[in-house]
Amino acid sequence: MDVFESKEGFRKALHSARASGGSVGLVPTMGALHAGHLALLAAAGRDCDCVAVTIFVNPTQFGDAADLAGYPRDLDADLGRCRQAGVEVVFAPSVGEMYPMGPTETTVEPGALAQVLEGLARPGHFSGVATIVTKLFALAGRCRAYFGEKDFQQLAIVRRLVADLDLGVDVVGCPTVREPDGLALSSRNSRLSPPERQAAVALWRALCTGRELVAGGERDGTRVEQAMAGVLRAEPLVHPDYAAVADPMSLQPVTAIESEVRLLVAAGIGSARLIDNVGVCPRPRPATAQEPTP
Repeated sequence: MDVFESKEGFRKALHSARASGGSVGLVPTMGALHAGHLALLAAAGRDCDCVAVTIFVNPTQFGDAADLAGYPRDLDADLGRCRQAGVEVVFAPSVGEMYPMGPTETTVEPGALAQVLEGLARPGHFSGVATIVTKLFALAGRCRAYFGEKDFQQLAIVRRLVADLDLGVDVVGCPTVREPDGLALSSRNSRLSPPERQAAVALWRALCTGRELVAGGERDGTRVEQAMAGVLRAEPLVHPDYAAVADPMSLQPVTAIESEVRLLVAAGIGSARLIDNVGVCPRPRPATAQEPTP
């Protein structure tokens, strides 16, 4: 496994992999690798000849300095997991390597997709995400890039970014990996105390409640949102931010559910802010009886 701290070394390594006829699978991460990340690595390994991982805690997507300072970092452990997963290339740059002139004056603004849900709660976050992803894609070149559906809004933004800017990257979304009790794996889960960890399952329970309502025939998006929010509020340690029924492409609210929707929830628990989501399709309407043709 080759580990690069320089942009040029990373760029040349992936160019060499393609020049020899191999395909490249890219997994961008901020480190603190867990089983969810390993699932992305496995998917990339099945599809591609060379698996490349980026490990970079991007400061421009953090609006809170304390959140940035407290983000878990353990590069040695991450590199060990990459080796065990059969990764060929790791890019682990410093902040100075990625931003040699300080914060960039040129940024990528992702538009309407970033103005709802997490975008409202974390102003500027998705501009930071879109800018660093664009930089990483420019360095990596032609590849398939793997992202988890747990960060569904981020995935939607990256897909639109690639389509709008013709970046030559195939974006692959992979299913959320969960603990046995349903909690979505997240690097931020490490901040939870045992009681908070137990309370965090309320996010999954809320999504299950919403999914059951929609699958059972409920067509009123507002009622579904209220039911999910009620599950979150019932847990004293959970401080809900939103419970939303959204269109999976635009992420705009859906009040009348006629086709597939995405259910999304976010809440603060202790010092952590957690998000989760599921997709669900409504039950088909029963066929109406027709008058016999004379």
